[in-house]
Amino acid sequence: MSETTDNDPESTGGTPLAVEVAVIPAAGRGTRMRPATNVMPKALLTVVDRPSIQWVVEEAAAAGVAEVILILDPGVGQIVERHFSELGPIAGLEKVTVQSVVQDEAKGLGHAVLMAQDAVGDRPFFCLLADDLIWPNHPVLPGLAEAGSSGVSVLCLRELTDELLATKGVVVPGSEVVDGALDVAGAVEKPGVDAAPSRLGIQGRYLFMAEVFDLLSKTEPGYGGEIQLTDAIAELGRTGRCRGHVADTTLLDVGNPNAYLHATAVLAAADPDYGDSFKMAIGDLAEDW
Repeated sequence: MSETTDNDPESTGGTPLAVEVAVIPAAGRGTRMRPATNVMPKALLTVVDRPSIQWVVEEAAAAGVAEVILILDPGVGQIVERHFSELGPIAGLEKVTVQSVVQDEAKGLGHAVLMAQDAVGDRPFFCLLADDLIWPNHPVLPGLAEAGSSGVSVLCLRELTDELLATKGVVVPGSEVVDGALDVAGAVEKPGVDAAPSRLGIQGRYLFMAEVFDLLSKTEPGYGGEIQLTDAIAELGRTGRCRGHVADTTLLDVGNPNAYLHATAVLAAADPDYGDSFKMAIGDLAEDW
């Protein structure tokens, strides 16, 4: 993993776009995490010392966001909102408002993002998938804001291995990569190695202009019978309204048990309060193994 961070002003160039609102799709029953999610919303599963959703909200706040819109399942919104307000503002989030919007039916990621249209209005917005957390000291949102300085949507990209080409949306490059950014001419959902137009896969961080809502409202169900965000991205690419920012790290998945344990270990080891004792404990265990 490179030690260069994505907020390096040389990574994409341009004046960063000011983004004040973020949409965090966090619906889904968390079936891969059962029985932990039998009753507990997956967004509130603890990673080190706070729910996973708080890590994502804190990431957005660090990028200048003042308003967060959570897309949640029916019956979940109130308990998640309470986490951010029950005992007063959480330290570091005092200037951030958190509200929830209910996705009544599981119709795909594109549909979940579309649910935020009324709350977002005509503003540009970050979109952060709740199952993905960033590595410590490796923010990706500043790089998206820089690449979107011309007022186009931007995707967070990462080169994928063969096996991952069947699990992610993959972009059609519209230009060469220059200073970590490129034009995106299209996108394909989970194409697999034989059909992939490139190795650049879409990670769970986006910067969208409000025009994406109009495209999503016209998008027919696609892969898996769902309204795919990738299909709207493909249309943005075809009209020259999309760029990509190639990140220097992957994201940490907290959506399945093995990845969740890995993410917890990475974040615990980097924690200023718990890191030293955690690494010492792991070292002691390693000797026994």
